[in-house]
Amino acid sequence: MPPTVEDRLRDILEAIAEIDDLLAGTDFVQFAADKMRRMATERYLEIVCEAARHLSDDVKQDAPEIEWQRMVDFGNRLRHAYHATDVAVVWSITRDHLPPLKAFVERRIRASNG
Repeated sequence: MPPTVEDRLRDILEAIAEIDDLLAGTDFVQFAADKMRRMATERYLEIVCEAARHLSDDVKQDAPEIEWQRMVDFGNRLRHAYHATDVAVVWSITRDHLPPLKAFVERRIRASNG
């Protein structure tokens, strides 16, 4: 049985929680210098991007402020152009783009558990 919307949302939320844990108390300089932390973060971002790619347009329409296509494109970059991934872009995504995605996913999960 393929994953449901709720499964995908939980996957996103769990991956974001892992990223939050990985980066707690870390600044950009530390992140840039720590290859294992960067690689783990990138893997969790792959999970976020892949799960988001499988959300329906109906779900995505509830959060037009999220750049869904850019998320899918970034997931493709992580998978296929991993050698060209910019650490500053990864850091920016974790700081600027994950918080609104997390808030949206939490809202959707609460609504479905209603």
